[in-house]
Amino acid sequence: MTATPPIVDQAAYWNGAAGRKWTDFQDSLDVTFVPVLDELLHRADIRPGERVIDIGCGCGASAIALAERVGSNGHVTALDISAEMLARARQRTPAALEIDYLQADAASHPFAKEAADALVSRFGVMFFDDPVQAFTNLAAALRRGGRLAFVCWRAPRENPYFIAAVQEAYKHVPRLPEMKPEDPGPFAFASEERVRAILTEAGFGALALAPFDAELDMAAGRGLDQALTVATSIGPASRALEGQPQDKVEAARADIRTMLARHQQGARVLLKAAMWMVTAVKP
Repeated sequence: MTATPPIVDQAAYWNGAAGRKWTDFQDSLDVTFVPVLDELLHRADIRPGERVIDIGCGCGASAIALAERVGSNGHVTALDISAEMLARARQRTPAALEIDYLQADAASHPFAKEAADALVSRFGVMFFDDPVQAFTNLAAALRRGGRLAFVCWRAPRENPYFIAAVQEAYKHVPRLPEMKPEDPGPFAFASEERVRAILTEAGFGALALAPFDAELDMAAGRGLDQALTVATSIGPASRALEGQPQDKVEAARADIRTMLARHQQGARVLLKAAMWMVTAVKP
C-alpha cells in the first residue's frame, strides 16, 4: 500500500519545505507523540551519567528528555540533517542541559569510537539510504555492552494515523507514485525480518522488536480544526494535495474533515498507530 513516494535526496528534502513544516508544527507533534517517546525512553533505560547519541533528533523533544535523564554528569549528542529543525531544537533547549546539536549524517559522521553508552531514536532511522552502513557506523560509536533503542512504524495498513487522510484525498486527486517496501521513508523498517537482518549485519545482538500500538491525538488536544490542519500540512496527504486544482483540494479537505470527525473525542482526534519498539545490544 502506497503511503508516500520515496525521497531521492533526504538532505534537500529535510532542509526544504518538509523541515519548515515539521518545525512549524513542532509543538503540536510533540504533544501527539508523548506516549511514543515515553515508551521509547522506558525501553532505552537511560541512566544518570550516561553518554547518549540521539539519531534524527528533529526539533529536540527526544534530546531534551534524554538530557534530563542523564543529568549534569551525562551528555547527549543529538544529530539531524535539517538545519531548520536543529535551530528550533537549540532555541528551545534549557542552557543547563548537556546537549550538543550537530547537523550531520549518522551514516558517515566520525563519532568518537566506543564512547557512547546508548543510541536512541524516535522515528529517525528509517530514512537511511544504506541502513547497514549507517548502523555499522553507529555501532562503532557504542561501547561494548551499550544499548540501541528506537521506534519505527509498522506496515501502512496498520497505521490509520498515517494513511487515513491520504486515502480520503485519493477520492479526488491522483495517487502518489508507488513506493517499494525498502525505499527510505516512514515504512522502510515495517518488516521485522528486514530490521533483524540489518542490525545483525551491523554487529548488534540481543535483538528484540516489540509491537507498540497507540491511539495518537492528531489534534494535540486542540480540536477538529487543528487535526485537519495537521493532516493536510504534513505527511502523505499534504504531498498528494500539493499543486492540485483548488476545487479538488477543497473537496478532499471536506472528506478528510468528515473522516477525522468520526475519531473525535472532545478536543482530541484519536487515530490508531502501529509501531515497533526495537532494542539491541553491542556484544
